[in-house]
Amino acid sequence: MELQHWWHWKHPLVFNEDERSGRPCNGCFEPVFGPSYSCKECRGQYIHHKSCAELPLGLHHPSHPNHPLILFGINTYRHNEEEFDKFSKCDVCGEKSSEYSYCCYRCNFNIHIRCSSLSLTIQTEVHDHQLTRSIWKLMKFTCDFCGKGGNLPYCCVQCDFGIHSRCAACPRILKVYRHNHPLHLTPSLQVHQSDSPICLLCVRKVDTLYLYYCSRCNFAAHLYCAMLSWNWEHTNLQELKEEQSTESKSEDLELHQSFDLEICKVKKTTVGEDGTEIATKIKHLSHEHDLKLTEEISNNTKCNGCVQSILSPFYSCTPCSFFLHKSCSKLPKIKRHPIHTHPLTLNYQQESFFCVTCAQWCNGLKYNCQICEYNYNVQCILLSDTLTHACHEHRLYLSSTSIRQKCSSCSSEMYKVFRCATCDFVLDFKCATLPLTTWYNQHEHPFTLCYTPEDDSGEYYCDICEEERDPKQWFYYCAECSFPAHRDCVLGENPNVKQRI
Repeated sequence: MELQHWWHWKHPLVFNEDERSGRPCNGCFEPVFGPSYSCKECRGQYIHHKSCAELPLGLHHPSHPNHPLILFGINTYRHNEEEFDKFSKCDVCGEKSSEYSYCCYRCNFNIHIRCSSLSLTIQTEVHDHQLTRSIWKLMKFTCDFCGKGGNLPYCCVQCDFGIHSRCAACPRILKVYRHNHPLHLTPSLQVHQSDSPICLLCVRKVDTLYLYYCSRCNFAAHLYCAMLSWNWEHTNLQELKEEQSTESKSEDLELHQSFDLEICKVKKTTVGEDGTEIATKIKHLSHEHDLKLTEEISNNTKCNGCVQSILSPFYSCTPCSFFLHKSCSKLPKIKRHPIHTHPLTLNYQQESFFCVTCAQWCNGLKYNCQICEYNYNVQCILLSDTLTHACHEHRLYLSSTSIRQKCSSCSSEMYKVFRCATCDFVLDFKCATLPLTTWYNQHEHPFTLCYTPEDDSGEYYCDICEEERDPKQWFYYCAECSFPAHRDCVLGENPNVKQRI
């Protein structure tokens, strides 16, 4: 069974009676399990729940009775920030979302697809009695569960209790990918912290009456952050013992092997002065020939694995001018990372690929999700969910949200960034993975990454392109020659792509 869908006209979507990947639906952004439609020509992309794929294109809805509503995808406006902000916000729930919506263009009225199908009565885990929504007329209220305002409450007449429809959907217990233990719905006042709790999923203060909390680890999360499709791990909580080991998933031997014969085979060894065995010749998946351990290094030589400057000792194939860091040769075949819900597999690709985290073209070693077919630069995956960086005095934490966050260094906007819980400093993956030192062509000295102007002259220029520099932007500097330069001038257009020689 096939369906020609309005969001993807190029190919028909093919019906799958029992989808098990859990990839997010293009319509509602919830994980897809069970009946679905997806594009086989595009390797299973453009996936939808059956119900989302079969939504009517037009709708007469009681929340906006004067005009018909038209189904549309908010990603139509992904390159127009003003329009995206306007049309991503639902007039019923008041929240922003990337899910499909119904819109009246005459009145700028917008309703998310999930809000358009709300039931008149519901049972919920967060309240003992049945909740009722008697009319579709929008009315201002304050939610008794989260403390925030809203437009369309579910009410309990017995208790004079009003709640958002989204809050009413909160389970008492859930599991998120980035924490080992279940999180429990907890009143914020019961969380014993000196200041407002920090949500460790978005790295912002929790200012709602309830939150999700693990008392064993002092792990807190916003209600809505925990319920985002890329954070919520839909697992059988009855089978998940709360007494499980606090050992991190990343320590799982099956997923975090330090050596794998499919990645690297040791061909020759020697014994070092301290008695340890040293591999002097290896066969690595990244290259067709054996690689020999090397100490000698020339300036501006890059690793073919991570495409960063080579440091001694390293492995090389001299005839092919192929170089590989010793650390890159030991990368595990399978790795879990909090940035992605599935295990990632190490591969090598000479052709350029696009990293979905730092939004750069790369080549060399990469981690790839074989379910979602996402590619990740190894430099991004080698960063953990906490980061100490020379550019900032406080520790930074991985923040993943449904809205773009502006990098304090380069002003680009990304969904996944590193964020400071103390002062709202934001660093995207592109800036977080910039080399601290690098070389430029035949310049005899290395350049160092700098975060503040080199002097207080008030005039700042790049000595490569001779154009003016923004003093708020990071730059590279050779202290030996007093030689400042734009970081793009030093690194080039695609610094994570190493061209064949």
